[in-house]
Amino acid sequence: MRTGNGFDTLQKSETGKRTDLDDIRTVAEKIGLEEDDLILYGKYKAKIRPEAFQKNDQGKQGKLILVTATTPTPFGEGKTTISIGLTMALWEAGKKSIVALREPSLGPVFGIKGGATGGGKTMVQPMDEINLHFTGDFHGVTSAHNLLSAMTDASIFHGNPTSIDPARVLWPRTIDMNDRALRNIIIGLEAYKSGPMREESFVITPASEIMAILGLSKSFDDLKKRLGNILVGLTKEKQGVYAKELKAEGSMGALLKDALIPNLVQTTDRTPAIVHTGPFGNIAHGTCSLSAIEAAMSLSDYAVVEAGFGSDLGAEKFLNIVSPQLGRGPDAAVIVTTVRSLKFHGGVPKTELQSENIDAIGKGFDNVRAHIHLMRDVFGLPVVIALNRFPNDTDQEVEALSVMLEEEGVRFSVADGFTRGAEGLTGVAQEVLKLTENSENNYAPVYSPDAPLGEKIDAVARKIYGASEVEYSRKAIRALDLYEKIGLGKLYICMAKTQYSISDQASMKGWPKNFKLRIDDVRAKSGAGFIVPLCGDIMEMPGLPKQPAAWNITVDEDGVISGLF
Repeated sequence: MRTGNGFDTLQKSETGKRTDLDDIRTVAEKIGLEEDDLILYGKYKAKIRPEAFQKNDQGKQGKLILVTATTPTPFGEGKTTISIGLTMALWEAGKKSIVALREPSLGPVFGIKGGATGGGKTMVQPMDEINLHFTGDFHGVTSAHNLLSAMTDASIFHGNPTSIDPARVLWPRTIDMNDRALRNIIIGLEAYKSGPMREESFVITPASEIMAILGLSKSFDDLKKRLGNILVGLTKEKQGVYAKELKAEGSMGALLKDALIPNLVQTTDRTPAIVHTGPFGNIAHGTCSLSAIEAAMSLSDYAVVEAGFGSDLGAEKFLNIVSPQLGRGPDAAVIVTTVRSLKFHGGVPKTELQSENIDAIGKGFDNVRAHIHLMRDVFGLPVVIALNRFPNDTDQEVEALSVMLEEEGVRFSVADGFTRGAEGLTGVAQEVLKLTENSENNYAPVYSPDAPLGEKIDAVARKIYGASEVEYSRKAIRALDLYEKIGLGKLYICMAKTQYSISDQASMKGWPKNFKLRIDDVRAKSGAGFIVPLCGDIMEMPGLPKQPAAWNITVDEDGVISGLF
């Protein structure tokens, strides 16, 4: 059946049966939206016209709940499932709630991690379309990014009016796929036809600065201004060359016109969900768009927003970069943790995490303490722990962890959204309601944007990561000096590091302290409004594993997609 802008495909649950969905117009009615407020993409997807939520008074905004996590294992700890289940449970408690999530990238979908729509009885739907092409936002980002690449090389080829040094082009190309062969390439093999030969690289689309810009832009004018401020490269005299000098911001903005507008879908309980933009949490700011968050707050009592990876990454960036631009901080933070993550931080190998090990939970509990400290003591937020229970967790392990949390003096509840849906998050929802009604909120960022770049980096390194000092490579020192010199010193700091440790070294588990944080390089994302210090070997273009998830994905004769997870 074809409707509107796209094909409405059958949705399969985990048992292979059809999952019935509400018409998206029916979902929209639950938050006061009419059909004229929507741009329909078939029967189950729509974009919310900005005027539909921007007209709301600031004083009527709903509460903002930030969902983050302890340091993850390579398997993930279920933040998306918890976020979706929490918003469903809040509806059960009589509160209008909207979960606001990032869009999945095709790289992880076909790689190791799989999709990003939750799981079991706690999902956003239509899950196959969201995980694949969705409404085309990612394709818009990819096209706009590569248009600037093409315009940069064309300008160099046609007389180089901006005097950009071909050896100092900073703008890469992008594709939304894990492809290690594109990490470093050579272009311009026929100089008289193609332009000067030079080294080039690809980043995956969620790592594109365009994705970050899209997520932080509040209007079309703001979008074009940010696009124009992209630092494309340098002259031989090390002066900055920006996208506006290439006259690229208008056409790039045209490609992103629809992508700027947030997408409305639904949960498995047919409650509203907004899924929009998809910056990674370890190399960008790691949350859905500002417009998605504003829409969720404007149209509901409780907006639930997920931040990528642990609180030292996505939540830190949310609170230091996103919240200041949003004009407010969260009303509470939910920290997701699991028994297996604590065993992992207690020294248990990945292959043995399924076995009961209460001693390892005790050893790994310092990691929970670290993340509580960051959210409650450093950023001043009320905190609740969501203990996401998995089938192999024993009652003894859950009880042992519960006792430790009680002794820590933090609110907590066991969660099981995967098998129980909203019912499995009832306890977490009740704790969130208590927190937002009774707890004091002393949110504040850890640095001022007006501080020098080095001072801002030092604040994150010491206050968030627990480093005793910061060590810079010569390359990083030269880059920081250059960015200060060309007027980028007032930008935010977006630290890029491993997600598997609070430190910059994946092997340091638990709560590392008094270590030396090393910064190897520093990049400018001037359109997005932040500087990116690179701690260690940060990969912006992943590769497929030996046995990729793509092996399991297929489509049958009826057009039904299976194998996504």
